[in-house]
Amino acid sequence: MSFTIPPPDVREEETARHTRVAQPAGAGTAFAMFPGQGSQRPGMAQHLLARYPDSAGRVLQDAGRTLGAPLAEICVSGTAEELARTEITQPAVLAVSLATYEALRREHGFTPAAVAGHSLGEYTALVAAGVLTPEDAVRLVLRRSTLMAAVGRRVSGGMTAVVGLSSAEVAALCDLRDTPGVAEVANYNEERQTVVSGELAAVTEVGRRATEAGAERVVPLSVSAPFHCSLMREIEPEFAAELDRVSFRDPRLPVLSSVTGTWVRSGDEARRLLRRQLAGPVRWLDVLHAARDAGLGPYVETGPGRVLSGFARRTVPGATVRSTNDPRYVSALLSTLTG
Repeated sequence: MSFTIPPPDVREEETARHTRVAQPAGAGTAFAMFPGQGSQRPGMAQHLLARYPDSAGRVLQDAGRTLGAPLAEICVSGTAEELARTEITQPAVLAVSLATYEALRREHGFTPAAVAGHSLGEYTALVAAGVLTPEDAVRLVLRRSTLMAAVGRRVSGGMTAVVGLSSAEVAALCDLRDTPGVAEVANYNEERQTVVSGELAAVTEVGRRATEAGAERVVPLSVSAPFHCSLMREIEPEFAAELDRVSFRDPRLPVLSSVTGTWVRSGDEARRLLRRQLAGPVRWLDVLHAARDAGLGPYVETGPGRVLSGFARRTVPGATVRSTNDPRYVSALLSTLTG
């Protein structure tokens, strides 16, 4: 890809354990959140190409060339079934998020004070922070998605969202069950929404027990593989070799990792976290708490969907939250940033 993200003027002030967010000059305190798999939808790049054909269009075309597929076309006219394939979903969500960020940055001067990404979205965050090049992010995500999809073909797995119970209650249900197999907490999304991942029979039993325990909703997710659980550990060595072939620079913007919920200190740490991310849970609730404690806001979901916006609104009451899912939301965001 041809675009570059200029380094902001970043100053860091460390405390014993936490880092106050460094503020790029003139950036305010906006917090850019990049979505992951599950945010895709047919036509998700249409408004970007219509409004920002040069900046967003070039990003999508460049990503498609790196991928070796007509990605811009897929992100405009691809069917829901096509976009549901992990090997397509992950590069497509990455590319649309990169295109959204580049359009806002180049054409509206958007420079967040800090960034974070939910699972797959962490790759976009690392590009925004200057840790990865867009080309390397696309290549890594293509390899990641291919390896994950292969696990999904070998294992009868699934994922289920549990709403209305605490994560501790859900974790206890994973431990206290009769069905053998893997069932683990995969996503700590908000106070009372937790996702379980693993072998289908075991995950189904956890869902049943959650309903009996008083969960408001138990929602099996439409995914092609059991992400963020120990079933993914088998692909760690192969993906680690891919990570080792890529240059990781130190962040030029503060980055919160969804693997730990804490600040990423170096490029080497970012590389290690992307390996851990495969089989480890997404700690998005910790990310939102860290952003709140740092005084960040507005919260800007930069890419397709509005899933992260919902998490932010419910976790940080009173916060200003904006998404970029369609032209109306982009206009509301620009009004917030300039007003």
